[in-house]
Amino acid sequence: MSTTRTAARTGVTAPAATRSGGGPVLVAVFVLFLLVAVLASITLGSKPIALGDVVQVLTGNGDAVADPGIIEARVARTAVGVLVGAALAVAGAAMQGLTRNPLADPGLLGVNAGAALAVVVAIAVFGVGSLTGYVWWAMGGAGLAAVLVHALAALAGRGMTPLRLTLAGAAVTAGLASWSSGLLVSSKQSFDSFRFWQVGTIGGRGIDLVVTVLPFFVVGLVVVLLTVRQLNALALGDDLARGLGENVLLARAVVALGVAVLCGASTALAGPIGFLGLVVPHVARFVVGPDHRRIIPVCLVAGPALLLLADTVGRLVARPSEVQAGIMTAVVGVPFFVLLVRRGRMASL
Repeated sequence: MSTTRTAARTGVTAPAATRSGGGPVLVAVFVLFLLVAVLASITLGSKPIALGDVVQVLTGNGDAVADPGIIEARVARTAVGVLVGAALAVAGAAMQGLTRNPLADPGLLGVNAGAALAVVVAIAVFGVGSLTGYVWWAMGGAGLAAVLVHALAALAGRGMTPLRLTLAGAAVTAGLASWSSGLLVSSKQSFDSFRFWQVGTIGGRGIDLVVTVLPFFVVGLVVVLLTVRQLNALALGDDLARGLGENVLLARAVVALGVAVLCGASTALAGPIGFLGLVVPHVARFVVGPDHRRIIPVCLVAGPALLLLADTVGRLVARPSEVQAGIMTAVVGVPFFVLLVRRGRMASL
């Protein structure tokens, strides 16, 4: 009986807790994988770079290095990949726990569609053509879309249930996407500018842009990390969550705020990158079980590793050109997801 009560308070079933006994070792493997992915992202590409040259540039002694600009660009690209990968993976885990839907992803709140429509309006109506301009428009559009989804979900007067939130997100996403398509069809120039952002990439972003968006990533990550206990309770259902003393409406609103900020910042910085927020949380659950106190740290490491791996592979398979990270995440991530499904290990929430 005491084991059952402990499991109910933590949101971890006994088998999952037993399975997570090897979690620390596997998490260490993910950390090592991330370090390898970071080194590969900096040193590999259309022009291979020696690790010694990278160290010289980073320590301020790169005067004798032939291509310091390329190294600095790759370091910035890697920093973007780490931030966006961590944010999308954490947001996906939080979104799946919030809606109790194992197929939920960060785009379920309409954030991606809102950011995309804002960028289209910025290009077609206001003539914005810089990445810095895209970032602020995308952040604003993502925030407004998240507010609209929550307002629609709460119209029934009985609070935001996971089902209402999912349906409102789907409806808002469809509506905003239709407006984006209409504007793009009417302006070929807008379409040409938008498609490079819409495909999703972590390249071409400078450190200055990373610094501009960094506070939003920090705020979003802190909010989600502070609500892992509430996520465990919400994953058990509203009635059990209330029985455990949680304010369900407040907890759901705070988690959704963190997810919206993370998704908005990621979409603004790198464009819409799909699939990452769907598959990484399932990998994390396979490794450490359904406890969000363990899932979130694993996502913080596995998300960047997968995104950097996808981006590096995309640069290698099409040299001297590249396949964008938004495309390669699905190509690289699908085998992991299929393996989990075939082995019957997709964790139920």
